[in-house]
Amino acid sequence: MLPKVSIIIPFYNDHYVDQAIVSALYQTYPNIEIIVIDDGSTLHQNVIAPYLSRINYIGKANGGTGSALNHGFSLASGKYIAWLSSDDRFQADKIAKQVGFMESTGARISHTDFHIMNEYGAITEYSAGVKYASAKAFIQAMRHGCPVNGCTIMMTKELFLALGGFNSGLPYTHDYDFWLRVLLSRVDFHYLNEPLTIYRRHSQMGTVRHFDTILGEAGMVNQRYAHLMDALIAQLPG
Repeated sequence: MLPKVSIIIPFYNDHYVDQAIVSALYQTYPNIEIIVIDDGSTLHQNVIAPYLSRINYIGKANGGTGSALNHGFSLASGKYIAWLSSDDRFQADKIAKQVGFMESTGARISHTDFHIMNEYGAITEYSAGVKYASAKAFIQAMRHGCPVNGCTIMMTKELFLALGGFNSGLPYTHDYDFWLRVLLSRVDFHYLNEPLTIYRRHSQMGTVRHFDTILGEAGMVNQRYAHLMDALIAQLPG
């Protein structure tokens, strides 16, 4: 039997959420569950209503994306878990291809390439992810910033629990913090060089509205792990 995959969609006042849900529902991979975590929304729940019979819709008090993901991943019953932001979309074969990759390699976590779309859903940049010549080059890049698009990630629930989940005290860089902990745990961070997610860039996204705050928070996370990452990189061959 094919392993189950849990797709977690954190939602807060986002009118694009129905497009994210549809992209999850129409995956070619048959063994999935979709968990939408409403993080205290006051708007746009109406666009979710047509899909309630086909998803798990869970409400909670507002706590930020990290807390919504932690809640959703804790409820997941799949071997693998994937995160889909409410304004992004999965390609129809995203789950099938990434599960196949992870099962064949034994990966506990992987990320992929992605396209970028605008507020109207038109793709503006193809294969936008940064590619690295080696694992060492990727780890060196992670020492100074986060080149990983969180919505391209798939990991085992076992790994998520083993590392203690996301730091919900980090409103914007909970993902960067977690990826660094993955690397420092000496877990191989695999890459599938295929664009399987479509990432929406628009004026109302948090990355745009809170850019300066995010930079400051990322710098704090970077410094927290700097000495450990430097020690890791020094031990890598090549």
